[in-house]
Amino acid sequence: MGCGSCFGFLRKPHRSLLSSATRGSHSHYSQEFLLTDDDDDNLEDADGASYNGDGMETRSGSEGELRQPSRTSEEIILMRVQKGLICREVPVKETRHVTRTEDENGNKMINEYVRECKIGSGSYGKVVLYRSTIDGKQCAIKVFHKSHLLKLRVAPSETAMSDVLREVSIMKMLDHPNIVNLIEVIDDPNTDNFYMVLEYVEGKWVFEGSGPPGGLGESISRRYLRDIVAGLMYLHAHHIVHGDIKPDNLLVTSSGLVKIGDFSVSQVFEDDNDELRRSPGTPVFTAPECCLGLTYHGKAADTWALGVTLYCMVVGQYPFLGDTLQDTYDKIVNSSLSIPGSINPQLVDLILQLLCKDPKLRITLHGVAEHPWVVSEEGPVPQFLCRCKRKSFGGQENSMSGMNGDLDRSEQSATD
Repeated sequence: MGCGSCFGFLRKPHRSLLSSATRGSHSHYSQEFLLTDDDDDNLEDADGASYNGDGMETRSGSEGELRQPSRTSEEIILMRVQKGLICREVPVKETRHVTRTEDENGNKMINEYVRECKIGSGSYGKVVLYRSTIDGKQCAIKVFHKSHLLKLRVAPSETAMSDVLREVSIMKMLDHPNIVNLIEVIDDPNTDNFYMVLEYVEGKWVFEGSGPPGGLGESISRRYLRDIVAGLMYLHAHHIVHGDIKPDNLLVTSSGLVKIGDFSVSQVFEDDNDELRRSPGTPVFTAPECCLGLTYHGKAADTWALGVTLYCMVVGQYPFLGDTLQDTYDKIVNSSLSIPGSINPQLVDLILQLLCKDPKLRITLHGVAEHPWVVSEEGPVPQFLCRCKRKSFGGQENSMSGMNGDLDRSEQSATD
């Protein structure tokens, strides 16, 4: 079966510990709890492997909560809609009714979608592969129980429903070739189910324990990195911090294109002020400044996570991983980085700049996009001119045209 991610060269553990509530304690968690997602088969029968691309994990406790922006994501998005600053050419379809039936072969159906198999699960819900009877295309549907989301407390004043609704609100804005596309949201007020219909990224599925020794190699790592950087630059340009960049949230298509998924802990900001307090992301991808319990900048933390991801792709292991959660954070903050001597010096330079412990000195995404190792084969990472930017530039051009016209008329009057 074609499926999500082909970053499976790393050992696939069974669970992860994503709450930051235990930071500063000396709880002895195994390394398995520091890495990836928590399977939950209580919602329905399991059909196979987990879906690496859209892990749905619990972030619990106030210590793991991102500081809320002055406006909520919904308020910021509404403001952008009113200003016409939404990237999507085609809006996300919103459906308010659910019909659950079976096809002639006995396969379960949700509206026009026929169930094929389950491809992942987590603490919030599950991800199921469906096929549309209208166009025959496959899609990945995130399935949630609203009652479960409302009971699941992720912060003193928030439930898991807040995370899911924020993820939907953010994905409604986005339209980029390196971002997983949200197609439809199905929410019937008369049922307990809530569905997110997502683009299905059909690519190579790499099973547990497979993959080339020592990583993916320079050429593939460079190509993947360029795609990730392009997607992240787009998000940051729209004042969106992803918050959980890691291989499990990066889907690789059958043609080798990388798409960023899972926006369940992402945040939207009104402007360039991306200051946050503590992170709910995955421990081994957490930036040093996030481990200290201080305020930090989300974009710089995303860039650190990008560096950890690049290191994983190239070396085939994590740069900082301890035997316990506290040990892992101590290594992230205090340990020096070890890089194999056989790696290309330009690549070493990039990794060192990405994994700079001082966020003020850490390389920016634009710096990454222009770095010699990144541009060596294809040149700088291209800037994506999205719909809202085109409209903005169009308005500026019209404004400049009007100004030029006024200047011409003024000059003509002066001549007369």
